[in-house]
Amino acid sequence: MARPLRILQAGGWYHVTVRGNERKLIYRNDRDRVHFVGLLGEMVGMFGVRLHAFVLMDNHFHLLLELSELNLSKAVQWLNISYSVWFNHRHSRAGHLFQGRFKSIAIDPATWAVGMSIYIHLNPVRIRKLGLGKTERKTSRVVGKQGIDREQIKKRVERLRSYRWSSCRAYLGKVKAPDWLTTETILSKGPAKNPAGWYRQETERQVREGLPESPWEQVVGQAVLGSAEFIEAFRSALAGKEKGREIVRSKGLQKRQDLQVIIRAVEAVKNDRWSKFRDKHGDWGRDMVIWLARKRCGMPLRDIGEAMGGMDYAAVSNAARLMGRRLQNDQRMARNLHQIENKINLLNI
Repeated sequence: MARPLRILQAGGWYHVTVRGNERKLIYRNDRDRVHFVGLLGEMVGMFGVRLHAFVLMDNHFHLLLELSELNLSKAVQWLNISYSVWFNHRHSRAGHLFQGRFKSIAIDPATWAVGMSIYIHLNPVRIRKLGLGKTERKTSRVVGKQGIDREQIKKRVERLRSYRWSSCRAYLGKVKAPDWLTTETILSKGPAKNPAGWYRQETERQVREGLPESPWEQVVGQAVLGSAEFIEAFRSALAGKEKGREIVRSKGLQKRQDLQVIIRAVEAVKNDRWSKFRDKHGDWGRDMVIWLARKRCGMPLRDIGEAMGGMDYAAVSNAARLMGRRLQNDQRMARNLHQIENKINLLNI
């Protein structure tokens, strides 16, 4: 059977699914999950993708990604290989951890950004124990919804709110989103006032109803999900192509941010020259450049180290991690970042 087409487009949104080989566990404990989540952050910085939603289940995971470059395969393959090597070493095993080629479909963000994120976030409650297994959902579609089990609905909502291994709690306002997770794009589709409350109502409404809209019934050619206009935009790419080929559309490619633009912006906000603080250990300006080089440029750690005048790989990683934490806890530093990003936007005009 031919593999479904994979259509890549800069600025495109993609739902990615990866399953364990033979549907076996890919996470055995929380330490495995913590490490995988850390790799998600690394992937975002390294490949310049935007991660809008994710969920980790026992034997598979889902991602909702937006590309700035045509590197979906490279990003997901790096994630899979990096985790597989670590997992096999940690658990003294050998062989494939994941099941073949990852699956992806192109998503129309105008019509499916919210719905797909909710679909991803509902995975932890879409289980037989809570009355939402495959058999139960199929029965409901055929004979209609049965009597409401209020205790069961309560358990669904509690699991949704407490499940640690997805981006859902960040959307619900239960925890602060890490810097590598983009929630504002989807939340902006709701009311400006209390967007987290709006998202919570939308998500929990589907939990209570037990029959959330399934996106898979509307996927075209195992490759595209969206409005008629969105699907039509891909017709020319699909026409005349052999099945199984990966199609790349480069129109509108957004380049990663140039490091020199970031340095100039940091210089302006810090009111100091790069040459004066580049080599200062613990200097916030230097560490901000490192953090932005990861987040906005997607530069590998070794390349950043060279730009820092020969800085050690581990030291670069540590500086980026510490700045990420500081941005979450230090309001003054967060304001500095806001000013720097405004400067970057002006320099790009």
